[in-house]
Amino acid sequence: MQTRISDAFRDTPEGREADAILRSCVHCGFCTATCPTYQLLGDELDGPRGRIYLIKLVLEGGQASEKTQAHLDRCLTCRACETTCPSGVQYGHLVDIGRTLVDRQVGRPMGERLLRWGLRRLVAHRERFAALLAAGRLFRPFLPARWRAHLPVRQVAGSWPEIRHARRMLVLQGCVQPSATPLTNAAAARVLDRLGISLLAADEAGCCGAISQHLGATEEARGAARRNIDAWWPHIEQGAEAIISTASGCGVLLKDYDHLLRDDPAYADKARHVAQMSRDLIEVLQQEDIDQLRADRPDSIAVHAPCTLQHGQQLPGAVEALLEKAGFRLTEVPDAHLCCGSAGTYSLLQPELSGKLLEQKLAALNSGAPEYIVTANIGCQMHLASRSVRPVLHWIELLDRV
Repeated sequence: MQTRISDAFRDTPEGREADAILRSCVHCGFCTATCPTYQLLGDELDGPRGRIYLIKLVLEGGQASEKTQAHLDRCLTCRACETTCPSGVQYGHLVDIGRTLVDRQVGRPMGERLLRWGLRRLVAHRERFAALLAAGRLFRPFLPARWRAHLPVRQVAGSWPEIRHARRMLVLQGCVQPSATPLTNAAAARVLDRLGISLLAADEAGCCGAISQHLGATEEARGAARRNIDAWWPHIEQGAEAIISTASGCGVLLKDYDHLLRDDPAYADKARHVAQMSRDLIEVLQQEDIDQLRADRPDSIAVHAPCTLQHGQQLPGAVEALLEKAGFRLTEVPDAHLCCGSAGTYSLLQPELSGKLLEQKLAALNSGAPEYIVTANIGCQMHLASRSVRPVLHWIELLDRV
């Protein structure tokens, strides 16, 4: 793709990066075949290729409009387009740049601004979200039905094993997971303890930064990354093997900390090290002997592979292979590459499109009549559970029950 980046952007870090990404695109259109919003809406501007053109126009000096903003807002950032792109276009980075530039030019209605501000200020902070969730549960009987559906069922996390093994790994607690699905990390700690690995959490670490990053608040995301690096660094120096994320959405950004902080002289090297140490939980268990976790089970399982796992982290089929090895019977899931519509805050910002994608995904997951639906990301788990007639679990819960 030929570009003529305007003087306003040409010599900026964002402009140079966007120019390189744009020039790698060859207009082939393979990306449209796997784009969920293009499949729903059939509009070229609601597919990756169209959005790339919109971002290119802005970078070349064109004036963004509310229409430009709307098409970029409808993108799930599922990155299925990256999986199918033969040219390696880094669309995820490009759309983050594009949204930030467009938001600088186009104002938003007060309601939208307040909602986005609230998501960054409430959801991305562990204690604030916990208080909000507690209030929601307290007033649950008085809430509208559509709000009640999104309140997660209260979980009992159970015990967290003592730190007793020579092998130690860190785990990202995150912002939503400790109060919404506390069982996930506790189950991971118990399973890893049986495999001779102690899992520890640094309380000072918090949100990975993804919520701020995808809402155009890049500096907030960088601040979250710096805070987490500072919290983990003493443990890294003491020999922690890896930094584990049990939420694949968070794991994508952890592995991208080197890119996020590449221009920060004080943190660039540490961020690179943290990114290299970051692992999704499935990557850790793939390398371990899980024979002791295996048993004959009649349970049939439908696996929802989050976009952040199969496209963002490029780990398609990893959870499915491990569960089959552990003895579970997996049902077939049609169009498993498509997004469920959760996409971080997308289900709140684009409820109509998100709801249509959720209906399609649940129909596909339920087509094999499974006993359980499992996934690898808290956002997907809560989104699916809001309308599912079957229990929706994190896959590590199955291995914790053995």
